[in-house]
Amino acid sequence: MDIVRIIFAILLPPVGVFLQVGLGLQFWVNILLTLLGYIPGIIHAIWIIARR
Repeated sequence: MDIVRIIFAILLPPVGVFLQVGLGLQFWVNILLTLLGYIPGIIHAIWIIARR
């Protein structure tokens, strides 16, 4: 399942984070980072998935 989350994290970072943590604080932080720049959103999403 982590492979699917990582693929989603690369294509749509908030979806990857949502699959990992749900609608928590990290999800909203990732949406903000993705809006500010696509690459920071990807990095944050992969960090969240790898951390848990």
